[in-house]
Amino acid sequence: MARKKKQPEKETAVPKISGYIKGAGQIVEERIPVTLEKNYMPYAVSVNVSRSFPEIDGFKPSHRKLLYTMYKMGLLQGARIKSANAVGRTMQLNPHGDASIYETMVRLARGNETLLHPYVDSKGNFGKAYSRDMAYAASRYTEVKLEPICAELFKDIDKNTVDFVPNYDNTMEEPTLFPATFPSILVNANVGIGVAMASQVCSFNLAEVCETTIALMRDPNHNALETLKGPDFAGGAYMIYDESELDNIYKTGRGSLRFRAKYSYDKSANCIDVTQIPPTTTIEVIIEKIAALVKAGKIKEISYIRDETDLKGLHIAIDLKRGTDPEKLMQKLFRMTPLQDTYACNFNILVDGYPKVMGVYEIIREWVKFRMGCVKRRTQYDLDKKKDKLHLLQGLEKILLDIDKAVKIVRNTENEADVVPNLMVGFGIDKIQAEYVAEIKLRHLNREYILNRTKDIQDLLDEISDLEDILGSDRRVKNVIISELKDVAAKYGQERRTQFIYSVEEDAEEEVDDTPDYQCRIFITKSGYFKKITPQSLRMSGAHKLKEGDEMLSEFDSTNKTELLFFTDKATVYKSRASQFEDTKASALGDYVPAKLGFDDGESFFALVPTTDYKGYLLFVFENGKVAKVPLSAYETKTNRKKLTNAYSDKSKLVALVYVEENGYLLMRSTNGRMMIFDTALMLPKSSRSTIGVAAMTLKAKATVEKAYAVDSATAEKYSKFVVKSIPAAGPFAKDIEDPDQISMFGDSE
Repeated sequence: MARKKKQPEKETAVPKISGYIKGAGQIVEERIPVTLEKNYMPYAVSVNVSRSFPEIDGFKPSHRKLLYTMYKMGLLQGARIKSANAVGRTMQLNPHGDASIYETMVRLARGNETLLHPYVDSKGNFGKAYSRDMAYAASRYTEVKLEPICAELFKDIDKNTVDFVPNYDNTMEEPTLFPATFPSILVNANVGIGVAMASQVCSFNLAEVCETTIALMRDPNHNALETLKGPDFAGGAYMIYDESELDNIYKTGRGSLRFRAKYSYDKSANCIDVTQIPPTTTIEVIIEKIAALVKAGKIKEISYIRDETDLKGLHIAIDLKRGTDPEKLMQKLFRMTPLQDTYACNFNILVDGYPKVMGVYEIIREWVKFRMGCVKRRTQYDLDKKKDKLHLLQGLEKILLDIDKAVKIVRNTENEADVVPNLMVGFGIDKIQAEYVAEIKLRHLNREYILNRTKDIQDLLDEISDLEDILGSDRRVKNVIISELKDVAAKYGQERRTQFIYSVEEDAEEEVDDTPDYQCRIFITKSGYFKKITPQSLRMSGAHKLKEGDEMLSEFDSTNKTELLFFTDKATVYKSRASQFEDTKASALGDYVPAKLGFDDGESFFALVPTTDYKGYLLFVFENGKVAKVPLSAYETKTNRKKLTNAYSDKSKLVALVYVEENGYLLMRSTNGRMMIFDTALMLPKSSRSTIGVAAMTLKAKATVEKAYAVDSATAEKYSKFVVKSIPAAGPFAKDIEDPDQISMFGDSE
């Protein structure tokens, strides 16, 4: 029987549905980079361009929408209104929710003390920029209006100085920039975090910024350091003056500056009063850091610290112990706490829709270019208005020649629609002029009125000529900007709040380790109980108290400053110091190291290695017969790390850990009764802590290494038959040694 030929599967017909989109609902494979480029990149660009970074007028979109709304509400004049009202109205431009809008308002407010020149005049609790935990009140309780300086932001905004765009629902328009009459981008601090980039612009003194801008407009080679002394923050504090770093920031827009808290010492109360702190930190962070240092024993001169901030301003009180030198203590606090902190400058600003990192020189050049455009557009607007007025007055002047004729034309015209055309024909004027004449009231059709209106024609001609001259001369446009900058500086300029420290030699002083140093002897048991006993106490003590089933593992002569390396059975080492343990007696159990140092669950103590200089080597003896020789310096760290993982290889079980200062003899014993002694000079050290080592003892069948010791040269000579000249080696049987386990670094038991 012939097999039926398999028919090809028919393609499913696509249903003919109105509005059907080809490919909708289908799963299509696509490379991740392509998906990211199509979906994530537009979002990232939108965040950077439309949210995160300030533009050349000094504002982010969220700031601009809020301030413009308040301006349109008439809050530049008059009384304050509830913040909730202003926030609600702002949602016409900013649909991202009232909480984010109010948070923006808080940062712009005078009460928050974030900005050097606040834009919002506030009443009520707006929190404080220098406090992390001081929350601001809800918007229904606080009141706001615009600060007078905002008049400089909106000056001539209705004269086509900047572009306007529709809002998100196309019901109103908003400005793309503010025509600010001063470089507000440099006057108030601005921080933004975008996608893959960030911005941090510090604030400068308004009068100095205006003076520097004027100087650079007159002389492009002007040195800004001569007029722009340095950043000026609302919180004051001191800046450690670094001219070369400032010059670099002014030229590149990147760099870091150090700021230091301002304090005074009250001798009668033996108390340090901190009243100004760096702009990068808060009261709570400073207090927590100092408290942690006191608790850790690194600062012993402080008896109490408290936050006494009130309506008068920031105040941190630090009570000192008797005999403390306040100057030396403050130098230590400057090194160890945020009382001295670094401000990282990153002047990333949007210019023509693109983020660009610019120095002060370039920022001012871009602002002058922007402001010149605003002044030219305003001048053109005024020129057009004056030309329109002149045009009307010139038509009115022709009526002066024969008022009776004008009246007669109007009176003899049968249809109202024909009045304007008839006036145009009768006096040779255009439609606009005729419309203007036709709208004049009957009472004004007298020679006196018309003469009074037309005598301004010459003044208008002079003003138009002057405006046209301004438009054709960049020099005159710059003079207009310079005049406005002088007015702003005179009206709103204020004294510097951030002062300078020009010499800080004390910073070069190295931190003094004031840990007391004295001789002691340390003991460690197999279970991990640690004892530090002074020689005096040791002479007067009896037998050691040990936990049942425990035994003493090792003991060392040491000092209180000795560093201790506690190795665990999980290839981890915990670092500490003898000074971190209290002095004890032999009659006490001592400190349980796993609990004291916070061992992980399931982790047990294995061995202790004390050191003062990280010299010498560690020998890790593994169950598989391999031995790793690692320099002790491999465990030295520049930072105070308390825990190091991968302290040794975990490929095979660790049997013994032996410290040798240079080279010595190592004894190894296997479970099948073999024993060998070899000189550790046969091994080369490995720089890696987790090295698996080299084969030392050759093992047969299921034998493993069970014990290993360091032995001295005398012991090695006594048991010379077990000494091997090369490794790996199996070693002879040790049946003829009655008690080989007694061989140790101290020799045999005899």
